[in-house]
This record gives sequence, structure tokens and C-alpha cells, in this order.
Amino acid sequence: MALQVSFSFTSHNPCQRNLTPKLFSPKIFSSTSLPIASFSNQKQNPESSNDPQKETLILSLGSSNRRKLNLSVIALLVNGSLPNLFNNSILAQELELERYTDSKEDFTLLTPSSYVKVDKAGATVLFEEVGKGSNNIGVVVTPVRLASLGEFGNPQFVADKLIQAEKKKESTKDAEVIAVAERSGHGGLQVYEFEYKLDSTRGGMKRIFSAAFVSSKKLYLLNIAHSDKPESPLDSDTRTILEEVLHSFDAATMT
Repeated sequence: MALQVSFSFTSHNPCQRNLTPKLFSPKIFSSTSLPIASFSNQKQNPESSNDPQKETLILSLGSSNRRKLNLSVIALLVNGSLPNLFNNSILAQELELERYTDSKEDFTLLTPSSYVKVDKAGATVLFEEVGKGSNNIGVVVTPVRLASLGEFGNPQFVADKLIQAEKKKESTKDAEVIAVAERSGHGGLQVYEFEYKLDSTRGGMKRIFSAAFVSSKKLYLLNIAHSDKPESPLDSDTRTILEEVLHSFDAATMT
């Protein structure tokens, strides 16, 4: 399970170059073979995207599946191609998401309404898709000596450490970073986001979306794991939902 990933955040890397630019929400630092829908808040070239977006909307309008239509319109909205007519709460409702806030550990995120909360050793909180426990969303909170992730390294440096930790597991067959991003959270909090592929003897091929931040000398790590097997790849609707969960992960308050 992705929640078992751990690596040290207790010291600054003296050799690390400060490559991190100004904060955006979120900003892609690197990506390979990244689908168009990935990390939906990134900016697009209006001239190059008009025709595909119109085609997507027309195809959606011709479908009898209301949920797919809603997701197509919302995807265009998030990309900035339609007027901002919906606020965040309406967006969450359309994507069938619910707000979860942990007042003890002081973090918050959205979760799919179809997921249920379960108890698992080592996880601060864990949500699983009913009947498909390998599709899950979990958060781990651990104490650290850092005041921010930036003291440990830039997003790419942290992503490399994350993948190294995955590859050290006996169950891991392969792990590959797809995208690395940074965004500004509550009160300007520094939040790193990652997407990577994981192939293991426990569950086969998976797509992992992960986010991390440090607040009040605690490391907050979110891991979203979903099956992404060649015979049943991750579909665009589910991807949109999981990305919204990823982007919603934040500190509940700032002390």
C-alpha cells in the first residue's frame, strides 16, 4: 500500500539547488506522457485548445449519461475555458465529493461519497472504495524537524526520494514519476503534488496521486491509490474526481 512509503525529512540537503520558482496553484515542474486532463488547474493555450474543448462538449451533450456531461463541463470550467459560474461547494457536489476535516491533526480534504472510512494501522485516516479496497485514499501525519518542505528540497528532489522509497519495497516491480507540481495552500502553505505509476506484486498496476506539506513541525502525506491495469485503465471521469481530492488536501487552520 502506498501509505507505507516513508523517507526522512529531518535534514536539509546541502547539495540541493534551489530550482523552485514562485508559487502557483498548482504549477507543473516536470511531466512525461501526461494526459490532457492531468492536474486540471494548469494553464492552456486558448488558441490551441478551443476546437478540442468544443468537440468534447458537443460529444458530452449528445450523451445520455448526465454524470459524464457534468464532468466534461466542470473540466472545462477548471481549465478556465468557461466563465466561473460555480463555486467550490457546487463543484464538489457535481463530482459527488464530501468534505472531511480532522480537527485533531488539523487537516482537511474532499473524499468521494462512495468511499467509506476504515481503520488501518499506520494510517491517520483511510478511505476505501466499497468492494475495492485497493482503491483508497489515506493520510499519514508524522512529526518532523522542518518548518516547511522547502527546507528539505524542491518538488523534484522530494519526488525522487519518494520513488526511491517505493523501489526499496520487496513488493515493488517498477515505479515511475509522471508529474511533479507545487501549489499554495491555506495561508500560503507550501504544498507539493506528485503523480506516479506503480507496479507491484500487491495489486498490480496502480496510479498514485500524492500530496505533502509541513505544518506545525508535522509532515502531512496524502496518498491516493487507484487501479490502472492495461485491461481496465483509469478512466477520465474517475481521474477528474481523484485530482480534485488531491488539490483539496490542505491544513485546516494555520497556527
